[in-house]
Amino acid sequence: MNNSTLHIGTRGSPLALRQATWVQDRLTERHPRLRVELVIIKTQGDKIQDVPLSQVGGKGLFVKEIEEALLNHTVDLAVHSLKDMPGDLPAGLKIGAVPEREDPRDVFLSSKHRRLEEVPPQAKIGTSSLRRKAQILFRRPDLEIISLRGNLDTRIRKMDSQGLDGIVLAAAGLHRLGQGELIRHYLETDFSLPAVGQGALALEIRDPDPGTAAAIAFLHHEPTALCTRAERAFLKRLEGGCQVPLAGQARMVGDRLILTGLIAGLEGEVLYREERSGPVSQPEALGTALADRLLQRGGREILEKAYGFQGLSGQP
Repeated sequence: MNNSTLHIGTRGSPLALRQATWVQDRLTERHPRLRVELVIIKTQGDKIQDVPLSQVGGKGLFVKEIEEALLNHTVDLAVHSLKDMPGDLPAGLKIGAVPEREDPRDVFLSSKHRRLEEVPPQAKIGTSSLRRKAQILFRRPDLEIISLRGNLDTRIRKMDSQGLDGIVLAAAGLHRLGQGELIRHYLETDFSLPAVGQGALALEIRDPDPGTAAAIAFLHHEPTALCTRAERAFLKRLEGGCQVPLAGQARMVGDRLILTGLIAGLEGEVLYREERSGPVSQPEALGTALADRLLQRGGREILEKAYGFQGLSGQP
């Protein structure tokens, strides 16, 4: 960042632009002399729209090109949906701020039914996520899950054009786009545990870049950051991507973090879920411990089958 201009890298989808514009507006309000410009970058995930994410590489597809622009100084700041980010960041980059989280829950949209639990047997439900698919099928193996790619508006249109009984999306995207009225039902987390980082934004910067770090510091929300640090440690321990149904959500209660995690079979045939708590001062230790517990319960076999997981090689 030079003395007067900060460049924000973002995808070009309506939701990504809304998120980046929100950051741009907050920065402009806080720093009136700072010029803030958006730089739209097309990622691999934007280019591949007809193949499920689990078949084309999963996490990283929506951030890699933007991170490259950060590293080569084309942009100074990247605005990501935190759930799109892999557990490990490239050398030379760091998360500079995590704003306060939106509603992390999944939601049900339908022009035919009021609640997901009430749809009839053999109903067709669309989702872009193996995580959602597995959890829905675990509770409702009688349903047919239809893979649904595209940005949020595209998926909503496909609900009717493909004759689906409903679709499952993240609440946060609909809220940010001002489309909350489309939500028929919020899925409680005991039915559909959210993705790691769902509802949170990550403001990624170069390390070091003290100027940009100072400019965005006011946007940081420490409770959200602590919760997502525990979630991301859980994801990292499991070498998590989009090829396996994984979920994790932390919440802060007093001076404790309570983290719930989940590993499921691809078709929801088996599901391991557990909750663990720890001090807010040790979010990464909490995430790692919960991941190890789920691996011991049977998650290791799921991950080995999916992608040759070696995370606990040599350990009992």
